[in-house]
Amino acid sequence: MKQDSRPALIRKFVGDRRFYRHLMTIAVPIMIQNAISNFVNMLDNIMVGQVGTEQMSGVAIVNQLVFVYYLCMFGGLSGVGIFTAQYYGQRDDEGVRHTFRFKIWMSAAITAIVFLALLMFGRQIIGLFLNGDNSVGNVEAALGYGLDYLSVIFFSMPAIMVIQVYAMTLRDCSRTKLPMVASIVSVLTNLVLDYALIFGHFGLPEMGVKGAALATVIARFVEMSIIVIYSHSKTKEITWLKGAYKTLIVPWKYTKEFLKKGLPILVNEGLWSTGMSFLLQCYSLRGMEVVAAFNIANVIGNLLNTLFFAMGDAVAIIVGQLLGAGKMEEAKDTDNKILAFSCTSGIVVGSLLAVASMFFPSIYNTTPEVKDLAMHIILINAIFTPQCALLHSSYFTIRAGGRTIITFFFDSGFMMAASLPAAFILSRFTILPVLMIYVIINMVETIKLVIGLVMVCKNIWIRKITV
Repeated sequence: MKQDSRPALIRKFVGDRRFYRHLMTIAVPIMIQNAISNFVNMLDNIMVGQVGTEQMSGVAIVNQLVFVYYLCMFGGLSGVGIFTAQYYGQRDDEGVRHTFRFKIWMSAAITAIVFLALLMFGRQIIGLFLNGDNSVGNVEAALGYGLDYLSVIFFSMPAIMVIQVYAMTLRDCSRTKLPMVASIVSVLTNLVLDYALIFGHFGLPEMGVKGAALATVIARFVEMSIIVIYSHSKTKEITWLKGAYKTLIVPWKYTKEFLKKGLPILVNEGLWSTGMSFLLQCYSLRGMEVVAAFNIANVIGNLLNTLFFAMGDAVAIIVGQLLGAGKMEEAKDTDNKILAFSCTSGIVVGSLLAVASMFFPSIYNTTPEVKDLAMHIILINAIFTPQCALLHSSYFTIRAGGRTIITFFFDSGFMMAASLPAAFILSRFTILPVLMIYVIINMVETIKLVIGLVMVCKNIWIRKITV
């Protein structure tokens, strides 16, 4: 084998071609899937934005609530996904089956709770984000459009549940292409139906925001069908699916460990996503135009941020499998290189966001005030993107070794103890403009980054947890 003659610092943080080929094999399908999903969300958002500011604001608020559901689902399933990756690293199919069955129960419980909460309190929750003073647009109209959108989007939740169970298990087992392909088909379906149902083309009725929601529901069921049918047609390759439904009972010794590691992540993601929604609510006290502007900024931000989000998923999968196989030093070396790559990707994405800020808001059919505010929010996001990239990968590094209690305090604990109190005080007891408040909250996150990097460097995450 050829000796690596590069300086030690370069060897520590920069991999060879083989390393990046393996990393991209895992990360690129995830990146493409997320990017395409976000691209369609962007087009969906722009299409609704062509109808009016109230429609865009109402849909944006409901999508923020759906975002909470997604992250609760992600937290509930990714906690046990730590075990899936390590069992797969050991080639233990029965262990993977146990995690798959547990995910079914967990996702069903989360879906039922969120569904009932939105059904009973949807109007009140949407109303928290709408403030009439000095706002652009009609608050009551935005509330009505939000409720219209919510009344249809409810029906996508069973499909989302099944998609997440299958897709996350496949990813944990390094099978990232099928979820990507299913997502592409779903996105194309969504795009065509958005155009047809929002504006009334191809002989279909003009349904506005309800049309956007119906397009999403149909697309989700298409995606679910592709993943489930194809997965079960390939059980010779996806061997853990053989006999997966012989029983849905998970032995208590496994359930206990899954809950022990998984519940902190579920609670963390639930609190974190709720905290992010509360931050938006704090910002929205400066007027309804703030909701519209953040909606525009988040659409382009989420699209470009898929690069370093995929790096976080790669940490969970690659490093988790190495830990499961007992390759501790290789896991540490791999993580160092992925962290360095994440930071670099954050700089690239931040530069692209800065460029996008100059033209992206002008695409929307909204007021000059909303467009100007969105431009400045995107610029602030661009500045802090490298920080977000490192935070994301640091979080997944600590979590890969099952340190879920630590990640709970690191992530949502910091949110509840620092970010939210700061936003609450600044939005309610000062006259600072929303942009200044947003900058301060992002600066508070720098403290969290330092804490995360210290924990990563101390190697507290390096351990094998499978039972």
